[in-house]
Amino acid sequence: MVNAISIAAVAVVVGLAVYYVYKEKKNGRKCIGCPQSGCCGKKRGGCGCHGEE
Repeated sequence: MVNAISIAAVAVVVGLAVYYVYKEKKNGRKCIGCPQSGCCGKKRGGCGCHGEE
């Protein structure tokens, strides 16, 4: 019984993480981990999170 609860808890956490990544990518975020992820990927004036200047 404890194993089933543990597996269910891990499945819920992984499912929520996958949903979050899907939702952010659908909104156009290219760099989810950046605090300024809305600016990543622009041709000019990137946020600098990937060594862009």
